[in-house]
Amino acid sequence: MSSTQGKQQLSLDKIPITKPFFNNAEEEAVLQVARSGWLVQGPQVSKFEDKFKEFVGTRHAIATTSCTTALHLALLATGIKSGDEVLLPSFTFIATANAVEYIGAKPILIDIDLNTFTIDPKKIKKHLNRKEYTTNSKSKCIIPVSLFGLCANMEEINNIATGHNIIVIEDAACGLGAAREGYHASTEALAGVFSFHPRKSITTGEGGMLVTNDENIAEIVRRMRDHGASKTDLERHLKDGGSLLPEYNMLGFNYRMTDIQGALGTAQMDKVDTIICARQKAAARYDTLLHEIPEIKTPHTPEGYTHAYQSYVCLYKVNVAELEKGKDVDWDQIDEWNKERNRLMASLESSGISVRQGTHAVHTLGYYKNKYGFNYNDYPMSYIADRLSITLPLYFDITEQEQMRVAKTLQTCIRQL
Repeated sequence: MSSTQGKQQLSLDKIPITKPFFNNAEEEAVLQVARSGWLVQGPQVSKFEDKFKEFVGTRHAIATTSCTTALHLALLATGIKSGDEVLLPSFTFIATANAVEYIGAKPILIDIDLNTFTIDPKKIKKHLNRKEYTTNSKSKCIIPVSLFGLCANMEEINNIATGHNIIVIEDAACGLGAAREGYHASTEALAGVFSFHPRKSITTGEGGMLVTNDENIAEIVRRMRDHGASKTDLERHLKDGGSLLPEYNMLGFNYRMTDIQGALGTAQMDKVDTIICARQKAAARYDTLLHEIPEIKTPHTPEGYTHAYQSYVCLYKVNVAELEKGKDVDWDQIDEWNKERNRLMASLESSGISVRQGTHAVHTLGYYKNKYGFNYNDYPMSYIADRLSITLPLYFDITEQEQMRVAKTLQTCIRQL
């Protein structure tokens, strides 16, 4: 094959939606764990937790099998129980609502600010100030989501929560590196949770982390993730009396991270600043490249916020400014644009550009729609975000040439609709 043919082949390679950034450090870290013989929650998990809490800025970081299990434990450890109501955004990955369902509590969906894709504090306040809620409220918790790498308006949310004696747990699955007025994601909540799924900025394959400054919550979560054990395997093996099994005075779960995952996480944390900075630079390039495509609304970052760009999510055609001014939603138009959006994404995929919708409008998903009787227009901004969002490829080592190809192909495909 000639060099020209090789370059042509390279240019036709599919650009993935994302990919992890691994090098020899991760390979060696995993091999060291395999050679050590200690594979389950041990010294590498502890090391990962220490690095993570230092980066985020909390007293405690507790590793789990996933962000979903971390959120499950956060709800249990903070006293949320069956029958309680938990407020969360209607535009989020289904796991946020599922964790609430696990404990028999009721998810109360709140619509989003379409500019930021995060829960709208004005709509939280409106819900809580309804007459039936001011006299006998069952609302006990708010779960803001740092969606796609952007924090929610935690100052307003905390003010509302304090006024109604409600706790705040932040779902920062996508929030590593995100901040608001210098506060890292999850540090303005009673507890927060992060994900290390392969689509996140750093990954352990699967895995999650709960962070908190509350000693009692941290102690409960440490025990509950390990079947309710009064001490960890690491404590048993490194201290006297290791031959005796721990006490089990509470119901727990097997939500332990493996030391293989802990080693991956530790290696990833050594380069976390570099990874997040590269994603932010790539996002800035997209902002410039897509500026002249009127059909595409690029991500918005409010003043004082740091966007970590777990994903680069745009909106197709919708005029957010008009909706903010109170313009009625033209549902037929939204559905027509949705069909165009879907054709556009299919065209991009066939052209070698991987794309996705942003995430779900939870109220449109079968389980929640059927259980609670939701209609598609109950949460208008979430429905619009579901139907008109487009996620473009973004990862640590995406090149300027690849991004130029994405932008050019996007523009071409729009013209061909």
